[in-house]
Amino acid sequence: KYFDMLREEISQALKSAMKAKKAQCVSTLRLILAAIKDRDIAVRSGSDSDGISDDEIMKVLQTMVKQRQESIKMYEQGNRPELAQQEAEEITIIQEFLPVQLSSDEISAIVNKAIKELGAESLKDMGRMMAYLRENYAGSMDFGKASAALKKSLGGA
Repeated sequence: KYFDMLREEISQALKSAMKAKKAQCVSTLRLILAAIKDRDIAVRSGSDSDGISDDEIMKVLQTMVKQRQESIKMYEQGNRPELAQQEAEEITIIQEFLPVQLSSDEISAIVNKAIKELGAESLKDMGRMMAYLRENYAGSMDFGKASAALKKSLGGA
């Protein structure tokens, strides 16, 4: 099935990492698969037992990256560089399965183009704009940055 491509890719990466005896990679990939399985179980309803789609898997991966970025900040504040480093390595592994993330400049350019295309004029258009961006840039855009760029462009900040 098409939507199982990402799940399959992660499983294959786990097998390769196990053969190569890459402990950090193996543990991170197992965490990813466990998080996906948790989402599968959370959304499973009676007959729908196929599991979550690649889009949902990307959301799981993005959440995992965000959690690790927050952990890095806390470890750095707590003067635990070795733990921050471990989290950073996990982020690198997780991001292998996500599309390349857009830079702040690219996000601003896309936001400005979308504002023109959709005729957004004020903060009232925020919801519509964010829906458009989520639909078209899921997986590759940091929506926190996009939201900030939108507010700035629409005169809210």
